[in-house]
Amino acid sequence: MDDRDRLTERFEEHRPRLRAVAYRMLGSVSEADDAVQEAWLRMSRADTDDVDNLEAWLVTVVSRVCLNVLRSREQRREEPLDVQAHDPVVGHGDGGDPEHEAMLADSVGLALLVVLDTLTPAERLAFVLHDMFDVPFDDVAPIVGRSSPAVRQLASRARRRVKGASPAPDTADLDRQRRVVDAYLAATRGGDFDALVALLDPDVVLRADPAVGPTPAPLLIQGARVVARGALASSERARSTQVALVNGAAGLVMALDGRLHLVLAFTIADGRITEIDVIAEPDRVRRLDLAVLDD
Repeated sequence: MDDRDRLTERFEEHRPRLRAVAYRMLGSVSEADDAVQEAWLRMSRADTDDVDNLEAWLVTVVSRVCLNVLRSREQRREEPLDVQAHDPVVGHGDGGDPEHEAMLADSVGLALLVVLDTLTPAERLAFVLHDMFDVPFDDVAPIVGRSSPAVRQLASRARRRVKGASPAPDTADLDRQRRVVDAYLAATRGGDFDALVALLDPDVVLRADPAVGPTPAPLLIQGARVVARGALASSERARSTQVALVNGAAGLVMALDGRLHLVLAFTIADGRITEIDVIAEPDRVRRLDLAVLDD
């Protein structure tokens, strides 16, 4: 075995962990693979013979690549969201294997990826590395250029965001909301029109802000059958949607490549959905209090 083969073999030993780190950092399979490939290129150009802990060295490299990607995203936050109005529940995506992407997102928790996307790049890196991969704060600090106590604070803030900053809602009421929203999502995924109609109040109102669709005007539709047809317009994409806490209540978040595109907030009365607000405008989305809803 020549030196190149040995180098490749050493890298492949660590690829699964590197890919796992990068995916949780970026929420995108393709971007995660690009970050891992960049780590390989840097390793192949560097002298790593004297590196005591190659895995830690590679995780640091991947993390720095991901941090640059996240910071680049942060600069593009004001770009309009590319979401279609005819499908307020689910979205569309191009490139890659959407089924594989959705399965991977589901294994991590799509709602978690969405909440992570609301963090600053430094908060996300600190939380992912420390809370999800047990990387010590002292090792995270040089990556983000902060002191260890500062990184501890970053992770603490991120943890509060992930768990939700709003006062804890009434558990029984939240359970009732969760059952209705779970059923709504299941019916949408399954293309079950009758089940959807049964969950909706006959006079249900759906409002969608201008960023949701191709027209500059907000969308407002009323009536159970009309709203149900809109939800089913692209039901196969509902796998990119998951239940989450939206301002302390059960709602839905839709993501593409692990990045938030739409939020659905529900008003529920007597076990039926009376109002649905579809929120996509970046400023409105940023003002929402989103958190992971525990199973």
